[in-house]
Amino acid sequence: QVQLRESGGGSVQAGGSLTLSCEVSASPYNSFWKGWFRQAPGKEREGVAVISPAGALTRTSSSVEGRFAISQNRAENTVYLEMNSLEPEDTAMYYCAAGRARNGIAWRQFISGEGADYWGQGTQVTVSS
Repeated sequence: QVQLRESGGGSVQAGGSLTLSCEVSASPYNSFWKGWFRQAPGKEREGVAVISPAGALTRTSSSVEGRFAISQNRAENTVYLEMNSLEPEDTAMYYCAAGRARNGIAWRQFISGEGADYWGQGTQVTVSS
């Protein structure tokens, strides 16, 4: 059974930084795509950043490129989202997701949500101006 648990959300002023963590209980860990998604009230869910199963490839959405970075600690089965230069538009519920690697799922599919089979409960990020 795959479980994901996010932490690290909170309130911060514009220009500030936060790092989100996601503990991923999945076996084998290196067989799963992992990623961060967000959803603001009244808006569609948006893929923010993804990391390939073995961690060799990372991608971020154009809306956060250069400000956010995804990484992982495989020894601790934890995925991180480092967020810098936060803007009020980054305010949203942030979700960690995982999906088993399989044919037809590359980073473009996964960041769109396709293949994201498992989701965490989310952690709120609020950025004030």
